[in-house]
Amino acid sequence: MRIALIAHDKKKDAMIKLAIKFKDVLAKHEIYATGTTGTLVMGETGLKIIRMKSGPLGGDQQIGSMIAENDLDLVIFLRDPLTSQPHEPDVSALLRLCDVTKTPLATNITSAEIMLKALERNEISKRK
Repeated sequence: MRIALIAHDKKKDAMIKLAIKFKDVLAKHEIYATGTTGTLVMGETGLKIIRMKSGPLGGDQQIGSMIAENDLDLVIFLRDPLTSQPHEPDVSALLRLCDVTKTPLATNITSAEIMLKALERNEISKRK
């Protein structure tokens, strides 16, 4: 499966902890991430991650394009709903694309863990 990892600044530590916890699951899949998130997760886990640009510099849009082209199967986007984001229109567009294309999307740590556990049990299949 092709999985995208995205985390707002205040959620990057949570993403690292999630990736460490599910390292064995993630290692079996093709992982993409926005720039800073990908760099931090790679540094802590040793996972191979294909990095896009930083979110505010177009990384969210790059991930969105992959969703639109059916090039991603699952998105984990740990959002910070309490902090205003300068690139909020890009964030909203990415979330909308997941809804339109029926791409599974986790936006908090609990939903991300549920999805990764389902992935571990082969209960989530590749998008067509």
